[in-house]
Amino acid sequence: MAAVTRRYFGAVLQQPLLASCSGRSTFIQTPNARCLTKSADLQDISEGWFSKLLVRKIEPTKESHSRMLSDKQVIYALHTHNIRPDSYDKYLNNYSQNVALIHSKKQDLNLELVGSWTVEVGDLDQALHLWQYSGGFQIVDKAQNLLAKDEDYQKLLKERGNYLRSRHLQYLLAFSYWPQIVLREGVNKYEIRSYSLKPGTMIEWGNNWARAVNFRRNNDEAFAGFFSQIGRLYNVHHIWCYKDLQQRKETRESAWRSPGWDECVAYTVPLIREMHCRILNPTSFSPTQ
Repeated sequence: MAAVTRRYFGAVLQQPLLASCSGRSTFIQTPNARCLTKSADLQDISEGWFSKLLVRKIEPTKESHSRMLSDKQVIYALHTHNIRPDSYDKYLNNYSQNVALIHSKKQDLNLELVGSWTVEVGDLDQALHLWQYSGGFQIVDKAQNLLAKDEDYQKLLKERGNYLRSRHLQYLLAFSYWPQIVLREGVNKYEIRSYSLKPGTMIEWGNNWARAVNFRRNNDEAFAGFFSQIGRLYNVHHIWCYKDLQQRKETRESAWRSPGWDECVAYTVPLIREMHCRILNPTSFSPTQ
């Protein structure tokens, strides 16, 4: 079987060549190719569909995946808080004060809130807060050192512990091919789709979604796309914004009618170990609504 080499984001991907329905050679993009193949052609293929997934490989590189996938010196922190059901209002009041305090020291911390949400569908009694550090991990270190010495911040932090069942923090980088984050106004619902990928597949994910996101960018619902740097690794988060659930339904159905979208989805499915989505509502103090 002949093979060709393509280069994306500095990584080398190898893909096999097969005879297509039209008699020309073409790339296999998914294990279940859309075209019809003659039985004679199938006899020439000794490998099963599963083994074809393993043909595409990424050759060793001296650059980290994060440098190839992200071109911004901006760190995002995604805080996930699981709230005690009997302390919901107290928690939100506490976190609102936390946001106001940090923003009052914004110039020193180089830290600001991008979005704050509570979960409507999915993991209930949960809140997500997305913060942005401008200036790399040295700014993260500086901000954490300053907040560790701030008595008002530490008081709020200690109080908040009474309202939580558990919490988790991830430091993220933004995918370079996603649109720049634009804060929304009005009434909106957000969806965060979280993926746990197989180790070593982040470049392949980026190669495919660099094309896939273009199928939906014109609808203005692409809010942000991130991959984890610290915390749970090989995690990807795509955040979408819709006016309501009906618009979400219509937008997703429209994407499936776009030529190429189904191939990008089929090509990335084998890279996923686990995925889930949550529907989010902005809090009253969220900068994006």
